[in-house]
Amino acid sequence: MFDALRRDLQTVLERDPASRSRLEAILCYPGVHALVFHRVAHRLWKGGWFGSARFLSHISRFLTGIEIHPAARLGPGLFIDHGMGVVIGETAEVGRNVTIYQGVSLAGTSLKREKRHPTLGDNVVVGAGAKIIGGFTIGENSRIGAGSVVVREVPPNSVVVGVPGRITHKDGQRVEGIDLNQTDLPDPVARAIEQLLERIRTLEGEVETLRKSVDPDAHLSRDER
Repeated sequence: MFDALRRDLQTVLERDPASRSRLEAILCYPGVHALVFHRVAHRLWKGGWFGSARFLSHISRFLTGIEIHPAARLGPGLFIDHGMGVVIGETAEVGRNVTIYQGVSLAGTSLKREKRHPTLGDNVVVGAGAKIIGGFTIGENSRIGAGSVVVREVPPNSVVVGVPGRITHKDGQRVEGIDLNQTDLPDPVARAIEQLLERIRTLEGEVETLRKSVDPDAHLSRDER
């Protein structure tokens, strides 16, 4: 347990430039606190103390804002940065040296008692607010962009962005046919409004043409008539 805690603190110092000491990490990082709670809850769960394990995880969520089911399997070197709103489901599995930012959900889609939450390979980074939904695998060394919604398996060494998540890079090479610059994405709402306005202008022109065909003097004022 203490070896795991030392590793957690070292991970914070290595991956967060805002951290200045182990004392600061152990006192001020909810991700560290959530992992400590989870290790105890996980042992209780494996020992058959299901109610106690769930209750301890509930206390952890109340104190840290991070919800980790006690049955979830978390590998060494996991870093949950900030962490508020992170949810890790029952059958989720997290590999070694994974980084998860705030608002991430490792969620399930099935109501059956089966593998329904994702598996993250080693060295995966999941950006803030990303949702990974389903019992598939995110390959090792992959990166999931902030706000992405991933609903299918991701091969190793990939970069995924968008809603739904699409692979933009694999093995360091850009995937052809995909252009998803996150700073210059199209606005579907604005585009829909532009199309509606164009359609309205077209319809107004057609209505005016029909009026003129019925009454050639319809465009004139009363005095001009």
